[in-house]
Amino acid sequence: MDAQTWTYIIVGATFMLYIGVAIWARAGSTKDFYVAGGGVHPIANGMATAADWMSAASFISMAGLISFMGYQGSQYLMGWTGGYVLLALLLAPYLRKFGKFTVPDFIGERYYSQTARIVAVICALFVSFTYVVGQMKGVGVAFSKFLDVPFHWGVIIGVGIVFFYAVLGGMKGITYTQVAQFCVLIFAYLVPAIFISIIMVDNPIPQLGLGGTLEDGTALLTKLDELSTELGFKEYTTSHNGKVDLFFVTAALMLGTAGLPHVIVRFFTVPKVADARKSAGWALLFIALLYTTAPAVAAFARTNLIETVNEKEYAQVPHWFKTWEGTGLLAFDDKNGDGIIQYYNDKNEDYVKNVAAPKGWQGNELTVDRDIIVLANPEIANLPAWVIALVVAGGLAAALSTAAGLLLVISTSVSHDLLKKWLKPDISPEKELMAARISIAVAVVIAGYFGINPPGFVAQVVAWAFGLAAASFFPAIILGIFSKRMNMQGAISGMIVGLVFTGSYIVYFKYLGGTSNQYWFGISPEGIGTLGMLVNTCVALIVSRFTPAPPVSVQEMVEHIRIPKGAGDAAIH
Repeated sequence: MDAQTWTYIIVGATFMLYIGVAIWARAGSTKDFYVAGGGVHPIANGMATAADWMSAASFISMAGLISFMGYQGSQYLMGWTGGYVLLALLLAPYLRKFGKFTVPDFIGERYYSQTARIVAVICALFVSFTYVVGQMKGVGVAFSKFLDVPFHWGVIIGVGIVFFYAVLGGMKGITYTQVAQFCVLIFAYLVPAIFISIIMVDNPIPQLGLGGTLEDGTALLTKLDELSTELGFKEYTTSHNGKVDLFFVTAALMLGTAGLPHVIVRFFTVPKVADARKSAGWALLFIALLYTTAPAVAAFARTNLIETVNEKEYAQVPHWFKTWEGTGLLAFDDKNGDGIIQYYNDKNEDYVKNVAAPKGWQGNELTVDRDIIVLANPEIANLPAWVIALVVAGGLAAALSTAAGLLLVISTSVSHDLLKKWLKPDISPEKELMAARISIAVAVVIAGYFGINPPGFVAQVVAWAFGLAAASFFPAIILGIFSKRMNMQGAISGMIVGLVFTGSYIVYFKYLGGTSNQYWFGISPEGIGTLGMLVNTCVALIVSRFTPAPPVSVQEMVEHIRIPKGAGDAAIH
């Protein structure tokens, strides 16, 4: 069977599985809808958390970014992995013991203020929408290839699937669907990586294969450095944006992780605080399977891509090339009319002058959307058709699982934090559940629109979301747990200043004409969330010192959630 037939079979089977699980585990109450009834087993919750965590950015885009950025791309790997550890150790157990459904709920109660709750809701919606746009683009990339349809139709179809099981199942349906999606995505990521590692460096362990040698005896990374410099790019193993920006982007991703509401809420779905810790450990193990494999996948893909298409006749390119051209995510523009693909860095003035111009080249002729690298990798390596189909199923599982979690955060922010806790405190559970489902429906449509018109690469858009989370949520949460003196005025001021500062910086440099030589201290928009977090923290601490201390009851509550003794008996209330 060809790849298209295999794709229909495998993707169709996984979708039937997800829909079946969603129907079986559909939510029957607000508690089921928000926290899956609070009775999920730690291992199952670890799988669901890993699936929630490993989004389209992790599965589809991270290896793509590393393959084009080289060493510099490790900032995504280090930031997201380190951030999860930070979340698991510093935040999750304490928030779980506090026993609230959502992050805005925690902030509203901790800072004894509806204003704080509303600011937190705005931050949650802003971050979640920014993040979910990246997932929708990932869905569109995978679906456009799977169904051989234009990209925008891929997004629309993905929106329909997410709409079905997110609206029907709530957190309960999403949790068990994500368990299935984790199994699909991790299998789909590892199988082709193992195949390619064996083919290229004769090692079945991709993590070790990254340091292996090719058939000609050349080390893989040495070969990649040579290929990169031969085409006018910087060495693959060199940091090319500077150490300052590398640090700030890594820190923004790490701190933003700890403030992401869709991951934090997962720790409310287990029975006890001790189970929250266990599920965090299981999730870290499951996440590591993919994250330690990504650098190898990136190196394999980059090497194969260059050697397969560069300076090859377009009339003789493999079938996969023209298939991806049909999606609009890969393009060949024959600028000098010689029918041969010239792929090189035409922004490198020395290379253009000394190498490209003498050969008659008139500019780089190959445009590659980084988000196709993982999906196209098995085809580039000429793997069996069923492996190609499996990767498509894995990419869809990763994008859909995170999109569902984010949409649930959006819906609970509206139905629980705005309606139940502010506008209509006497709303019935049935009407609250209906409001949650309507909120998801509206959010899906908005996310679909911006997925069709994305503002950047999947991982780039997600990096902005993490920066916004770091600059808004993280200080309010961490100070709310560890500082009894932090008060309502300080937290609100800090969140507003942090969000406005970070959002303005991103908008200016990405959409209003700002250039990289104007970056503050050399910090890119992807890393500015770290500085926004520091500004937020300083403002919050200063304002809190010049305003009244929190009520004694709040200070006692803060003291209580930090005491581990008896924590295992804490229940959601």
